[in-house]
Amino acid sequence: MPTPPDPAVLYPDVAACGSLAAALRTEADGCLGAVPVTSSGSAPLLHATVASTLRHRESLEISAWSYERRWSIRGTDPFQGLALVDGRTDDLAEVAKAARAWHDGAPLNDIRRAAPFVHLTGRFEVLDNDPARLAESEWQGMRQEASELEYDWHETYQALIEAAYAEPVLRALYPFTSHWALRFSTTTRPHLTVVGPCLTANSDGTYGVGRGFMGEDLGQFATAHEAVALAVRHLPSGLGPVTLGG
Repeated sequence: MPTPPDPAVLYPDVAACGSLAAALRTEADGCLGAVPVTSSGSAPLLHATVASTLRHRESLEISAWSYERRWSIRGTDPFQGLALVDGRTDDLAEVAKAARAWHDGAPLNDIRRAAPFVHLTGRFEVLDNDPARLAESEWQGMRQEASELEYDWHETYQALIEAAYAEPVLRALYPFTSHWALRFSTTTRPHLTVVGPCLTANSDGTYGVGRGFMGEDLGQFATAHEAVALAVRHLPSGLGPVTLGG
């Protein structure tokens, strides 16, 4: 991979301001007011954060791309560290609008209305860290992610996610993926407790079920519903409600 250009060459206007935080304020044309904006000490031209007034939101992370002129944002919850919003744009003034809305505690949909480049991940905010709601939020995010994929096999993967979500016993668990393999936990992040088989959606349109990670020792099937049904049969009995993994 070639060496990225000097940030001062790619972002001369940011370099002239001295930091991404200062450039953001300049582009904001006053909309950030007294909002705390902080640049990275190690890479002030490339990274900045904007604090939120809400305790259940981490600071919005703003990052400049290394090889082309563009910025990305990422806003997470503090308990799991998962993205509620993200997005990318070549307009720093739009980043400032998103940052202001995130800081002010605007609802997620309102943040996107303020700055249309903002992408909602599908997860929703769970103010009290209720584990059942966290599991529901993660299912919602996973289903949206599957619907937005552009890989050749995305329809196979989406069918697997939807078939698993349709099973009440699996929907009551906390879902997560590893290398696009669907797995389940009896606890939420940040400390998962894996339970039951692993489900995989294969590039040839088939579905695998295995005891271990990415294995198919329990079987390979033509439909997602068959694979999910077998996974349900191999769940241990007596599973209780999902609990916090932290």
